[in-house]
Amino acid sequence: MRPFSFTKAGDIASALKINSETEKAKFIAGGTNLLDLMKFDIMHPKHLIDITGVALKTIENTEDGGLRLGALVSNADTAYHEEVEKRYPLLSNAILAGASAQLRNKATNGGNLLQRTRCYYFYDLTTPCNKREPGTGCSAINGYNRLHAIFGASEQCIATHPSDMCVALAALEATVQVTGPNGDRSIAFEDFHRLPGDTPEKDSNLSEDEIIISIDLPPKGFSENFTYIKNRDRASYSFALVSMAVGLEMENDTIKEARIALGGVAHKPWRNKEAEALLENKKATKENFEKVADAIINGAKAYQYNEFKIELARRTVVRALMQAAKIDK
Repeated sequence: MRPFSFTKAGDIASALKINSETEKAKFIAGGTNLLDLMKFDIMHPKHLIDITGVALKTIENTEDGGLRLGALVSNADTAYHEEVEKRYPLLSNAILAGASAQLRNKATNGGNLLQRTRCYYFYDLTTPCNKREPGTGCSAINGYNRLHAIFGASEQCIATHPSDMCVALAALEATVQVTGPNGDRSIAFEDFHRLPGDTPEKDSNLSEDEIIISIDLPPKGFSENFTYIKNRDRASYSFALVSMAVGLEMENDTIKEARIALGGVAHKPWRNKEAEALLENKKATKENFEKVADAIINGAKAYQYNEFKIELARRTVVRALMQAAKIDK
């Protein structure tokens, strides 16, 4: 790890001020990803600004009936919070499917959104990687790409986003509240993360000088009909091959609204709203779910070692919808 200096900020204003006055500074909270990246010499800030003392550690109701998750609340405290468990069990389940208990106790909500890909070539300094060093090439395209994207990739990068929490937040259509030198702004969750395009080094639309303040959940939490499925190589502490968050609004056996978000398949949580719309005012049947699954995987592109993900995704859509709708055949 390269040498760095360190400051502990007492509030948001001082954190932003230190960042603006310091060369190559980075904000740090839980540090569960950033410190690894520094140890592997992938990221090398000259100064760390500790924001753990900033007052962003509450979970509270919003005026519109939703729930505001402070950016510095730990993943564990969020997952086990009474209101989250009761009103947004999809989110609670997704968080508990990620990482380990020790990491969930340390990792923060804001940090979860900003964690970087687990592509092995990104971590291997001996191989080209456009995400790590733009313009050098993508080793995964013609390499061992079993864990890589089947949606939204580009010739520059086929990495996937690693978060479980973010898949649920995409399905819930959360909003990210951020602040910076130019003031506050709200970012719809679907616009927070980026597809790689020609700039795979940019994971999100958060500016370097901005801080995440909160993640706002809308009133609708799909607490009755939901599921989170995570397909992985082992039962614990493993990143998703294909994961899926589903929330359904149902009236008897008819679906009024469907939200389906996939993880482990793209550079960001993946939704296909046109496919979701196929379920509106339709009966909750396996046949209808299979039609939606076929629509979702339409356009998927496999590489040498990850073709299995397409069929896995199709089957997972059907299984997740059946679980959310509480039907067994």
